[in-house]
Amino acid sequence: MQALIDAVKAAGLKALSFQGKVGAEDKADGSPVTLADKAANDILMLALSETGYPVLSEEGAHTPWEARQHWQKFWLVDPLDGTKEFLAGRPDFTVNLALIDGGEPVLGLVYVPATDHLYVGEKGKGAYLEVAGERRAISVNPDGTPPVVVASRSHPAPELAGWLAKLGEHELLSRGSSLKFCAIADGSAQLYPRFNPTMMWDTAAAQAVLEAAGGLVLTLAGEPLGYRRENLRNGGFIATAAARLLPEPS
Repeated sequence: MQALIDAVKAAGLKALSFQGKVGAEDKADGSPVTLADKAANDILMLALSETGYPVLSEEGAHTPWEARQHWQKFWLVDPLDGTKEFLAGRPDFTVNLALIDGGEPVLGLVYVPATDHLYVGEKGKGAYLEVAGERRAISVNPDGTPPVVVASRSHPAPELAGWLAKLGEHELLSRGSSLKFCAIADGSAQLYPRFNPTMMWDTAAAQAVLEAAGGLVLTLAGEPLGYRRENLRNGGFIATAAARLLPEPS
């Protein structure tokens, strides 16, 4: 585990060293990518090559489904989640690393280089937050009154207003990157509805942290969000501290 922690921290600090110094180019899907993404990815790929498991990274070659469907365990990597926040000079961008086993995220590391916050969650072992070398266990708080809803700062969705109306009284916070999941995992928020598209590497690491902290992530059809599938793009989902907090379906 320590080797993984060292790798995500090294990748994050490398990315941070580029902030304010680089611009972005557009990838084929229109999303921005920077030299920071690529430098952080190189560090992670080198570290993960020692594990023996295949790697699927946002910034690497995307292995075809014909091969991926046979992967029992693999790493999912986003070397810089929250590129728009990074380019805007904000601190809420992360390095995301998840281990997928049988389509389920069983280990997740989310590192915030700007604040030196590290979130770690492992199935069956719980979750913790490490700040400046000090660790404390974290868990969800489903009893916030009113519930705190975290929403995307850079990707607002038109469906959100209607969903919030059905939810009723709430407090709304904006966050970037996978920190929306982490806010639920550490008990400072209760719900994160997502209607706009995301990719598997955007969600897996923080989902592992949240689930290890006692929360869950459900598709809009009410099924667990899983990762054994051909399509790398996620549909809509709701991350929550408890299923009972979700508004009744219309």
